[in-house]
Amino acid sequence: MNKIFNPDIKEWSAILKRPTQTVEDIESTVLKIFNEVQLTGDKAINEYTNTFDGVSLDDINVSQIEIEKASSLLDDDLKKAIQLAKSNIERFHAAQKTQKVAIETVNGVECWQEKRPIQKVGLYIPGGTAPLFSTILMLAVPAFLAGCKEVVLCTPPDKEGNINPAILYTATLCGVTKILKVGGIQAIAGMTFGTESIPKAYKIFGPGNQYVTVAKQLATKFGVAIDMPAGPSELLVVADDTANASFVASDLLSQAEHGKDSQVILVSTSKDIINEVETEIEKQLKELPREEIATAAIENSKLIYVENNEIALELINEYGPEHFIVCTNDNDFYIDNIQNAGSVFVGNYTPESAGDYASGTNHTLPTNGYAKQYSGVNLDSFMKSMTFQRISKEGIQNIGEAIELMAEAEGLQAHKNAVSLRLNALKEE
Repeated sequence: MNKIFNPDIKEWSAILKRPTQTVEDIESTVLKIFNEVQLTGDKAINEYTNTFDGVSLDDINVSQIEIEKASSLLDDDLKKAIQLAKSNIERFHAAQKTQKVAIETVNGVECWQEKRPIQKVGLYIPGGTAPLFSTILMLAVPAFLAGCKEVVLCTPPDKEGNINPAILYTATLCGVTKILKVGGIQAIAGMTFGTESIPKAYKIFGPGNQYVTVAKQLATKFGVAIDMPAGPSELLVVADDTANASFVASDLLSQAEHGKDSQVILVSTSKDIINEVETEIEKQLKELPREEIATAAIENSKLIYVENNEIALELINEYGPEHFIVCTNDNDFYIDNIQNAGSVFVGNYTPESAGDYASGTNHTLPTNGYAKQYSGVNLDSFMKSMTFQRISKEGIQNIGEAIELMAEAEGLQAHKNAVSLRLNALKEE
């Protein structure tokens, strides 16, 4: 890992740069696939599945027989683990439900807000080097709680045309209404336009590689909403001498093993802990089945020493990490003052893995600095807020003149007339 000591603030931007390609580098590829899917539907889907996933499928729909078989293939202990995680995620997201907000702004003017579910949502679940069935819990559970009518899941097949049984089991457990064997850019395009097999979604959720991230962003140009630009995983740990170096190293590696374009950073006020963590990373790295992937990610990563907590916090807020772990002798300082982070993990015994799987919080989070303006997925991500108003005769008299004056000042005579006609009618009663 790259060690950096007391970097000047002018250098922060370069030091904290993510190891990602620019949109321009890959947008032409994404746009080409989008255009073909829009024009030829399933034909393009099947061609690109063959190209990227190495399998030709007669039917991309997952059958009921496949779903039932998947359940029998899973170990009972894993099923119980998934059920425990689902229960905790349900409890945390159910607690996010809010009541109708209603107020009479002036006499006779009632205003209220109610929430409605997004009717059709599309979930993208990466397969590739790791079948992320845990992401189904993070997306399908709040979708079900919100009351989404149609929940479509797309995930890439393996070279035999199969979907990992844990993905199928979890999707069924969480109430997914349709599962499709399609991944990557073509899956996002399919949910954007709709094809013979893939229903069109109103909003698309889920993480993915840089190509999927750009595809989601492109989908917004065609009237489809997305959860956020969720790209390669990242983690920043702030630690001092009170931290356990082996714990810190394990957390950094837990994100590094996601993909070669992942990034992990340690910020510390202790040179000793930096050296200890570096040693631990080298030791633990050799024991990982995904050593090659993690090693590539570590090359994109940094060990940064700063002199005090205040500088550390400023640097962390500038970075805006997806995952932020705090292991210091003054954790409350960071809890109270952090402004830009997707999800925060506090203390030596709070690994980032807990949030990835079973603590209850959501692991679909903003990356690439988008934590500065985006929230992670939550119950409201699957809902829309609608406002209502009811105005009585007294109410229109109380606000009518103000509306007339404002409309006239903006040169919108028809707006004024809509009020004036009502006020004049009341005068004639």
